[in-house]
Amino acid sequence: MFSASPRPRAGLWAAAGAAALVFLIALEFTAHRHGLPGPIAGQVRELVVAPKSGGLLYAALALTMVVLTWRQRLVAVGAAIGIDLVFALVRWMTDAGTSGGHPFGNGALWVILGCGAVAVTRRTGEERVLLLKGVGLGLLLMAGRKTGDTWLLITSKARPTVLDQYVATADHALGEPSWLVGRVVAATGSVGFNLLDIVYGQLAVAAVVVALYQLRGVARERRFPAHHLVRTFLVIGLLGPAFYMIFPVVGPLFAYGTGTDYWAPVSLWAPDIPSSTQWAVGDLWPRTLPPVATPHAMPFDGITPRNCMPSLHTAWAVAIFLHTRKGPRLLRYAGTFWLVATLTATLGFGYHYGVDLIAGVVFVLTVEAALRAYDRGWDRAGTRLVAYGATVFTALLLSYRYLPLPMAEHPLVAGPLLLLATTSVIYAYTRTTTSTATPPPRPTPTPQPEPL
Repeated sequence: MFSASPRPRAGLWAAAGAAALVFLIALEFTAHRHGLPGPIAGQVRELVVAPKSGGLLYAALALTMVVLTWRQRLVAVGAAIGIDLVFALVRWMTDAGTSGGHPFGNGALWVILGCGAVAVTRRTGEERVLLLKGVGLGLLLMAGRKTGDTWLLITSKARPTVLDQYVATADHALGEPSWLVGRVVAATGSVGFNLLDIVYGQLAVAAVVVALYQLRGVARERRFPAHHLVRTFLVIGLLGPAFYMIFPVVGPLFAYGTGTDYWAPVSLWAPDIPSSTQWAVGDLWPRTLPPVATPHAMPFDGITPRNCMPSLHTAWAVAIFLHTRKGPRLLRYAGTFWLVATLTATLGFGYHYGVDLIAGVVFVLTVEAALRAYDRGWDRAGTRLVAYGATVFTALLLSYRYLPLPMAEHPLVAGPLLLLATTSVIYAYTRTTTSTATPPPRPTPTPQPEPL
């Protein structure tokens, strides 16, 4: 076992940052070529226009403030609220309105950028690096959201056909859980639906709460912990969407249902997703199981994102669950609740098939194992776990694509094999992470923070 020295680690993160910047620029040009808003332009617009993600902007500010003292945090929050009040007053006086956005959030973005300016102009040495890390953490959260939204739109344009018939056929091996849970959620009425909708839609906020607990000592210790939830979330968001292009799937609500029409009677607010009745195989979900037949790629609209395989909502919920295991009892209970509720929502809303969830679990455990192995050094156990997780994940996707019909025709064999493969990765991850101790962090000097 060995630990990476500071210089190679810093060089690696610099290379990763440069690669991320190049990716953002390329995504911006690609989005404009398709006539879509790019992530950079969309974020810049929110300096002035009403933001579409006001709560997320304040969550990003909260992440940035982990490097500040309590006095500096009060100043930052006060400044953000003051700026938002000024924007609200100007919009009211000019009758500009929010145009579908949130009435708050601009102030949080301005304060984050202001912290970056302070770091460059008024900080030196370790203090500058620490403050820039906090700013980068907040900006990465916002950039991840904008990049994800743009990428989902691109998948709908770049992949005119989807593989839902393959996935739905393979899902027979698990008993079509989306159809079962969908009927259960519908039976709970508006109460059950809207509770799950809140959990499903506020996953990023839950992650920020867990991350704030993990990063609570940064301002005091003047360093970040070696491993925390934000890193896992960002890596999942960076790697996962690439599979949407490889394995485009829209989900049972769209491919086998009527889009938003099904949930209109039980929802207090309509989900912001398109209706796809004219593209569906039939009005089957969740009342009628799809027939077992030879699957084919099917054309679909140019609006609905191809964002099912793997289920990244499942991956993020599992990551929250894993990172709350060492927290206080209330945080552990919350992590368990969020995992169960998210899995129920992904299936019960018709957003995912059961096999999507299995792939998401294997995917996140592989990513988490790789990050932990990187932190402590690439020993044999960590390398073997990552290789095994990647192999199982690849095997799952290949079986969904090339063996769906045999899986559906022999569910008593294929179903247990799918569950066994997933369980084996869970067992290997648990055994490896509990038996391998993480080396203690290197001691660092504790300089006095400069006034903001």
